[in-house]
Amino acid sequence: MKVFIGLSIYVVTAAFGLAGGAALAQQSSGPKQVISTPNAPEAIGPYSQAIKAGNIVFLAGQIPIDPKTKQLMKDASIEDQTKLVLENLKAVLEADGMTMDNIVSTQVFMTNLDEFPKMNDTYATFFKNAPPARATVQVPRLPRDVKVEIAAIAVR
Repeated sequence: MKVFIGLSIYVVTAAFGLAGGAALAQQSSGPKQVISTPNAPEAIGPYSQAIKAGNIVFLAGQIPIDPKTKQLMKDASIEDQTKLVLENLKAVLEADGMTMDNIVSTQVFMTNLDEFPKMNDTYATFFKNAPPARATVQVPRLPRDVKVEIAAIAVR
């Protein structure tokens, strides 16, 4: 469990019994809480895996990093990268007791929209009922030169 120390008063909680025995660290400072889990890749910069504000959870963009091995799947297929990215988002949601069904919007960033049909087929397996609203854009480059990054917004 991560412990947060600072000038403000922070509330640190642990939730047990989640998938894979995940620990949930929540840092509370005013109207927002940091959601963090070891079952998704650690942030690789000054940002949080997710921020909860009221009943809304804003999930940072995930790239295909295996949280167990910390290995980047840079050369994997678009299908394998998409699957791992969505599994990482799922792990962050589970840390706050939510599921993929709580996602209301996603933003998909791809370096090659020619691979959209393959990404879309994999994406569809995670959202069978009432899929979220989505924006998909091609970008010239993503962190660590991966093929796909996905961010999301979920509502409890």
